[in-house]
Amino acid sequence: MLLVYTHKITPRVKYAFKQICLRIIGLPVSFTTKVEEFIAHDSLKISYTKQPLSHEVFIQSHELLFEQGITDLELIVNDWGKTKCFFSCGENSALPFDIFAASFYLLSRYEEYLPHVKDAYGRFTAEESLAYKNGFLHQPVVDIWAYKFKDLLTEHYPEFKFKSRNYSIRPIIDVPCAYQYKSKGVMRTFGGTLKDLLRFKLKLVYHRYTVLLRFKKDPFDTFKYIINKQKQSRFKFIVFFLIGDYSTYDKNINVQNRKFTSLIKQVGDYCKIGVKTSYLSLGNFEILKKEKLRMESIINTELQASRQSFSKLNLPESYRNLIALEISEDYTMGYINHIGFRAGTCTPFFFYDLDYEIQTPLKVHTYHVLDTALLKKQSLLDKKQALQNVIDRIKMVNGEFVSVFHNYTFSNDTKWKGYKELFNIILNSIDE
Repeated sequence: MLLVYTHKITPRVKYAFKQICLRIIGLPVSFTTKVEEFIAHDSLKISYTKQPLSHEVFIQSHELLFEQGITDLELIVNDWGKTKCFFSCGENSALPFDIFAASFYLLSRYEEYLPHVKDAYGRFTAEESLAYKNGFLHQPVVDIWAYKFKDLLTEHYPEFKFKSRNYSIRPIIDVPCAYQYKSKGVMRTFGGTLKDLLRFKLKLVYHRYTVLLRFKKDPFDTFKYIINKQKQSRFKFIVFFLIGDYSTYDKNINVQNRKFTSLIKQVGDYCKIGVKTSYLSLGNFEILKKEKLRMESIINTELQASRQSFSKLNLPESYRNLIALEISEDYTMGYINHIGFRAGTCTPFFFYDLDYEIQTPLKVHTYHVLDTALLKKQSLLDKKQALQNVIDRIKMVNGEFVSVFHNYTFSNDTKWKGYKELFNIILNSIDE
C-alpha cells in the first residue's frame, strides 16, 4: 500500500490519487497528515504538499486539490517527453508536473463548467477543450501520467510488484431507430411516402414498399449480425435502445409495438441492454424516470447503463438525475466529430460533483470512437489507420477501448461501406 503524506486530506485529493493509484496502476493508497505515521510506514510512501519533509519521494502539490468551487484557472501546457502536461512543479519535485491536480482537472470536466461556446444542440465541443487546443486530444494522458508515476515508484521501490491490468474492449451499439421502414404505423408510413414523392425520391418509395411487403429486409434491421458477433466475442456488447415518446428529435418505434419489445428482449438474451434516453428527458427528470421504468419493465431486471441522445450532457444536472434514479453507468461522454479522449483517459472513473465536492457512485465510461467521426476519413484505409492508432494508444496503457457504432452502421448503405470490417478490427484487437 502507498501512504501519502499531505498537509490536508480533501475529497479532491482522495479522488485523484485513488483514480491514478488504485484504478489505473492497481496500487491501494491511504493518506495521513501525521509526520510520525509517515516516517513509521515501511512500504511505498510519498509526500504531496508544498515542501518536502526530508529525502522522501516528494511531489509538489498544486492548490487545485485543496480548493473548493470553480475558478477560471490560467493553464500553461508544456511538453513532457512524448506527451504533454500542465501544473508544473519546482525543482525539488520528483515529477515535473502535478499529475494529480492535472488529472482531476480533466476527469472532473472542470473546463465544462467554465464559460464556453456550445454547438447547435447545446453540447460542449472538442474545439473548446484544453486537449484539442494543445494537441493532446489523441492521447489518454491521465493513464500515461499514471504509468510515469508507476515508473517513479518502481525506481525507488524496485522490490515492489505491481498488479497488472489487461487491455479490454467495450463495444457499444446505439439504436436510435430500430427499423427504417418497418413498424412505423399507418400515419408515419403515409407521411414518409408523401414526403419522398414530393421530393421526387421514387427510389426511396420503392425501397420502403419492398420492405413493407416483405420482399426485402429492413436496412436498419442488422440485429442478427450483431447477435452473431456477440456470440463470437467474450466481451459483452451494450445495446442502447431509444424507447422515448415520438418527438421532433426522437423518431423510434412506439414502445407499445410488440415486435419492438420482442426485439429488445431477443437482443437482451445475448447482449447487455441499456437505455438511450430521449432528447426531451435531458431537462426533464420525470420523463427520464418514465423511460427508465419503461425499459426495466421490458427487460425484467434493474437498468444499469444509460446513454444520452445526441451525446449531449448538461453537467452536473444530467449526471445528478442518473444518480437519483440509481443508474450506475453512463456512456455519453465523448466527441461526435473527433476521435480521442474527452476526459483524457481510457479508464472508467466515478463522476465528481464539483458543486457538492463529492465522488458520486456514477461510473463514467468515455467513448473514444463514434462511427460518424470515422466518416471524416476519406478512404477505408484511412479509417482503418485512424482506428488502429487509437487502439494502439489504449493498448500502451492497458486501458478500456469504448467504441460506439449504430445498428444502421452495419447496413448495406454505401455511406457505411467497410464498417463491418472496422468493427471486426475492434473485436479482433483483443487477440492481437
